Amino acid sequence: MSFFQSFIQTNWLLILVFFLSGAMLLFPFVQRLASPLKEVGTLGAIQLVNSRNAVLLDVREPKEYEGGRLPNAIHIPLGQLGSRIQELAKLTARPIVVYCDRGGRTRPAESALANQGFKEIYHLLGGFAAWKAAGLPVEK
Repeated sequence: MSFFQSFIQTNWLLILVFFLSGAMLLFPFVQRLASPLKEVGTLGAIQLVNSRNAVLLDVREPKEYEGGRLPNAIHIPLGQLGSRIQELAKLTARPIVVYCDRGGRTRPAESALANQGFKEIYHLLGGFAAWKAAGLPVEK
C-alpha cells in the first residue's frame, strides 16, 4: 500500500471535513450567481432610475418610512408584500430596486417579486442608511 492510500484511509474524515468546509465557503457565492437578486450601490440605483426607469420599492415598516424615503419610492412593508404584490403587477417589465433601512430585509422580498414576474431585481447595498450617508435626496 502506498503512502497516499494509507494517508487517505487514516485521515478520510479529515479529508471529508476539508471538502465540506470548502463547499460551504463557496455556497453563498454560487447562490448569488443563481439568484435573480443583484446587488447595486447608490450610484448604480441612480443610474437604473435615470436610464431605465427602475422602480424603487421600500419594504421598511411604516414608522421608518415616515422618517424619510427615496424619491418616488413605492412603500409596501415586507410583512404586507405577499398580500399587496398585485399592486406591482403592471411594473414587471421595469427593473426594481428593493431597499430597507440597512439592507437586511430585502432578500425575503426576492422570491415574491420573482414569482410576480420581475426579471431584474436589485438590492440596494446599505439600504436607506447608505443613501442618506451619501447625501442623496430624501423625501419626507
